[in-house]
Amino acid sequence: MARKPASGSRLDDAARAGWLYYVAGRTQDEIAASMGISRQSAQRLVSLAMSERLVKVRLDHPIAECMALCERLTQKYDLKQVEVLPSDPQSDSATVGIAGQGAQEIERWLKREEPLVLAIGTGRTLRAAVEQLSPIECPRHRIVSLTGNINPDGSAAYYNVIFLMADAIKAPHFPMPLPVLVSSGEERALLHAQPLVQPARELGRKADIAFVGIGEIGETAPLLLDGFLTASEMEELTAAGAAGEICGWIFDDNGALLDHPANARVASIPLPSRENATVFALACGNRKHRAIRAALKGGHINALITDENAARFLLKD
Repeated sequence: MARKPASGSRLDDAARAGWLYYVAGRTQDEIAASMGISRQSAQRLVSLAMSERLVKVRLDHPIAECMALCERLTQKYDLKQVEVLPSDPQSDSATVGIAGQGAQEIERWLKREEPLVLAIGTGRTLRAAVEQLSPIECPRHRIVSLTGNINPDGSAAYYNVIFLMADAIKAPHFPMPLPVLVSSGEERALLHAQPLVQPARELGRKADIAFVGIGEIGETAPLLLDGFLTASEMEELTAAGAAGEICGWIFDDNGALLDHPANARVASIPLPSRENATVFALACGNRKHRAIRAALKGGHINALITDENAARFLLKD
């Protein structure tokens, strides 16, 4: 007897259970608790995800609710592309899932035949995405870092990903031999004038596609944790209305770059024009909701990979 196809809603549940089990690494008991079902039902849903070939290396079924959120976000913020992944109910960050989707998107662009310039930012999620890239031979493309590759103490910046990317992607890579933030606007002008920096700056302005992270402002801010700003500077930025940052560029709740000395010290390349380039942000987690919304309102990005919780937050009035 032929097997009866599973219904759409049951496939949605199976896809969700499969994502929690294979991507988020949850046990069947934890899946049952988060979905409000029995352990036996959770086990059957995970098995169904496998039998329906929804689970390969990455989840291969668009959950209906996530697709609806994608459509609404695209319309509200006039975006070129949106990917919404399931949220892990027991974690504030779905870095694993977001990173996997980011890696898939980066690979999709790098497999294009026409030559392109791909710009890359910095951050924990971006690094996790680059770690999942498959080796690709694409010497026709050029890859450029939007941010500096050096920590304030002169060491290599761990979360700057261009050197890690060069291990997998066989294409010309152009790093930025600068810190994310320098000591003053005068120093930035001096360093930007150096011949070694010019190729990266020129390529950054011509980027066809960019992938960036979004940083929050406050005690967990990457700029603070990585030593680019002091605690007193972060408190000052918070009081001045800072909401988030991309590649060190700090903006307020409306996405406007903050009129603050910190922005005069940013050595990063300005983000490519959203009229000519696709600028993808990879970001999720409750602590980043405000920053993601501000980046969208300011038009700093025109494509987004995020999770359900962030998507619902972004759709609130």
